[in-house]
Amino acid sequence: MSVFRALWLGLLVLAAPSLWAASLQAELVDSAGQPLGSAVISLQGPLGEAPQAAPGLMDQRAQQFVPHVLAVRTGTAVSFPNSDDIRHHVYSFSPAKRFELRLYKGTPSAPVLFDTPGVVVLGCNIHDWMLGYVYVTDDPWFAVSDEQGRVQLDALPPGRYRVSLWHPKLADMLSQPGGELQLGEGLSTQRYSLAVQAAVAAPGSAPKSSFGDAFKQARDAAQ
Repeated sequence: MSVFRALWLGLLVLAAPSLWAASLQAELVDSAGQPLGSAVISLQGPLGEAPQAAPGLMDQRAQQFVPHVLAVRTGTAVSFPNSDDIRHHVYSFSPAKRFELRLYKGTPSAPVLFDTPGVVVLGCNIHDWMLGYVYVTDDPWFAVSDEQGRVQLDALPPGRYRVSLWHPKLADMLSQPGGELQLGEGLSTQRYSLAVQAAVAAPGSAPKSSFGDAFKQARDAAQ
């Protein structure tokens, strides 16, 4: 075998995972067909090497949780830095994760481990309008839509997937089945509609009762 051919074969082997991988570009919309931000899409599919779970981060800026919705895989440790110049008191009573970070500024020394799948509703004991969500899933591939309702998942093994969809405004805060999806090599596009009447209100505009309502929904969904 010539040196050139051996080198070419070596480069092909190194590039093969990316050449054979699938990508999904999805658009998520509400019942009226409008772009739906802060929606989660997760995929359960063929056996293959799943991406390594990265540590999560839920910031607090301008007296808001940022991002409004954070999706993580079960077993992920999430940090809760406070980027404001005032103190916050973060807590959750959700069955999937009960915890409390008492009044603090900066970053707590230890992250919070989210080890049970489900929806975790976040609040601040000082600022009642602050409302955030951590969506914890066993699915290896997932993403949260941007303000235009768009997501992209890359480096997926080609094959058949079961799709799940979630948004804070879904009835009973339960995930919605998105059917099955066959992915081949290269880029696939898909549009999903969630049974949500209106896009989620911008963080900070929620009334003071929103945390209580969201917590009750998550609690009831887990029972």
